[in-house]
Amino acid sequence: MKFCSPRVVCAAAITAVTYWLALPAMAVEGKKNDTETYQLLNLFGDVFERVRAEYVEKPTDRELIEAAITGMLTSLDPHSSYMTAKSFKDMQVNTRGEFGGLGIQVTMERGFVKVISPIDDTPAFRAGVEAGDFITHLDGEAVQGLTLSQAVDKMRGKVGTDIKLIIRRKGVAEPFEVTITRAVIKITSVRSRMEKNVGYIRITSFNEQSQKGLEKAVARFDKELGDKLEGLVLDLRNNPGGLLDQAVSVSDAFLDKGEIVSTRSNDPEETQRYNAKLGDLMNEKPIVVLINEGSASASEIVAGALQDHRRAIILGTRSFGKGSVQTIIPLPGNGAMRLTTARYYTPSGRSIQAKGIDPDIFVQQAKIESVEPQSERREADLRGALRNTDETDANTDKAPSSTESKDSKSQAEDKDVASQDYQLARALDLLRGLSLYSGQLGKQTN
Repeated sequence: MKFCSPRVVCAAAITAVTYWLALPAMAVEGKKNDTETYQLLNLFGDVFERVRAEYVEKPTDRELIEAAITGMLTSLDPHSSYMTAKSFKDMQVNTRGEFGGLGIQVTMERGFVKVISPIDDTPAFRAGVEAGDFITHLDGEAVQGLTLSQAVDKMRGKVGTDIKLIIRRKGVAEPFEVTITRAVIKITSVRSRMEKNVGYIRITSFNEQSQKGLEKAVARFDKELGDKLEGLVLDLRNNPGGLLDQAVSVSDAFLDKGEIVSTRSNDPEETQRYNAKLGDLMNEKPIVVLINEGSASASEIVAGALQDHRRAIILGTRSFGKGSVQTIIPLPGNGAMRLTTARYYTPSGRSIQAKGIDPDIFVQQAKIESVEPQSERREADLRGALRNTDETDANTDKAPSSTESKDSKSQAEDKDVASQDYQLARALDLLRGLSLYSGQLGKQTN
């Protein structure tokens, strides 16, 4: 039989004594906390009964309880909220890509409704609502004092009816009024087109259609251009976010390996990591991602993952900075609560909460205007200038070749893009420069 030395036994005894001594203290502390909690719940019950009995109007028990829950959740952060059965149903419809309303994604800030971004081709977008706008009044009623859910409910309504918004905008001295007609909002999550030999994909939000729409667009580019495809512009500007799994899938489409995003709650054991699977839709061709202050949440996950893995160049302005994850928890009675349950981190371990994603190349949106050219003088206009003896260039007055005509047409198209969307024009220039450099490097290697 093996015996422990006196020192070991003593140590064990001390440990045991310490453990048992700690238990009563822990129990007392737990009992104290429980007692305080019960007292606070009794306080709530007292207030509830007093309101029921003495308030000037007769509220229903449901109204009082739901208001209390709403207050508890909205006091936590701008994104936690209580959803009635109706608002829960509306949210489920939203993620499927169709809902009624104005077409804006909003949050609450300083007591006002702040526009995260307008959704493309919606009434709010066409009315000129911009990311960063503050809505102070809805049909003449002040927004202050309303919860976000209440404000959203007021903005929704019968299709075809009008609503008047009072908006405060940075850089505009006075508030101004905008009238918007409500409509059924059908979101096309992914839109795509060709810009010469560059693919352009715009993702307006991350819903159930996003991944499939992206794959379909890239497949069409491959079919039309094949190896001539020079790169891709992924436009996430004014993308307010959406489904986490779709953001992960879109990021994974361009990554062969590595972490995409991690989510961390108050319990370290609840950390979740999402990793990329083998396969790159673009076959390592260059990618430029466009972001701005309206790019939030899921769109920041995509931009952060591609930036950290150096898979794409991020161009534009700093993103919104929503780095939290909300979980929808169904409740008895068909309602639900939206609760912030975690923060998300980019592959390098960055939290972008309240900071946003800084672009690799900072480019503000700008308007390009043509300037009338001055009278131009060239070497050939100078008296006594030497002539070019190169036979291929000797006849300078000859009609332009078909190639020259194409180049002129190409330049005109580039100017048109630049005048309409300066950031996109810079992204296209960057991709074409990368493609040209890569081609020249390939020639030198061969």
